[in-house]
Amino acid sequence: MYNGTPHYALDQMTEDAWRMFRILGEFSIGFDRMAHQQVPLVTVYGSARTPLTDRYYGLAEVLGRELVRAGFGVVTGGGPGIMQAANKGAFEAGGISVGLNIVLPHEQKHNPYQTLSLEFEYFHARKVMLARYAHAFVAFPGGFGTLDEMMEILTLVQTRKMRPVPIYFVGEAHWRGLVEWFSNSLVQNGAVAPDDLNLFKLVDDVTAIPADVLNYHDPAQVDGFKRPTELDRLRAEGLAGRSGEGEPFRSPRR
Repeated sequence: MYNGTPHYALDQMTEDAWRMFRILGEFSIGFDRMAHQQVPLVTVYGSARTPLTDRYYGLAEVLGRELVRAGFGVVTGGGPGIMQAANKGAFEAGGISVGLNIVLPHEQKHNPYQTLSLEFEYFHARKVMLARYAHAFVAFPGGFGTLDEMMEILTLVQTRKMRPVPIYFVGEAHWRGLVEWFSNSLVQNGAVAPDDLNLFKLVDDVTAIPADVLNYHDPAQVDGFKRPTELDRLRAEGLAGRSGEGEPFRSPRR
């Protein structure tokens, strides 16, 4: 005992303190290395389990190559599958190909197509690096990890915690059911606004993505994307009605 605190509790406090320093270190190294990339970056998400013979692997490789040719660099989670394909396309095109790897017991193995490779112990530090420097996001078919990352990106853009950027879901056959659920459940229940479904595009042709990203911030372009407003932030936080009209919501006085 020390001042009435059991030793096992002190051990836990010490472990958490060291974990905090490890997390800070991952952020510090990540910010330093990512900020020095010389081209705008596009983050590509997708399954680590996608085989080399899958058509989405081929599309991700094409996307990586086309992004480099348009002046972008590619960022992925650094693993196999879709991540490897996008890195490979960028790497073989002579461009910047960043892999932000995560330490996992089974699936995650670094792919060899990386001009910058960073390793993370903590998912949340890695997710910040995947998002912080991206000028666009592209999601290929994936599992829980891809869904988790993309729902967070949509939330950050919707609530204006992140600057608006173009977001793409590649593979209409794969994503259509999810988009229909957004419409039939989330929109119908007022959980999101109908035009929130315009925060992203559902595409099959990846070759048009680089030019679309380049045109995104050109006010003369009509590209179909929604740019969130302050009203969207209020609606997302429950401070405005479903229609978004009238005064922000205020709870009644008691």
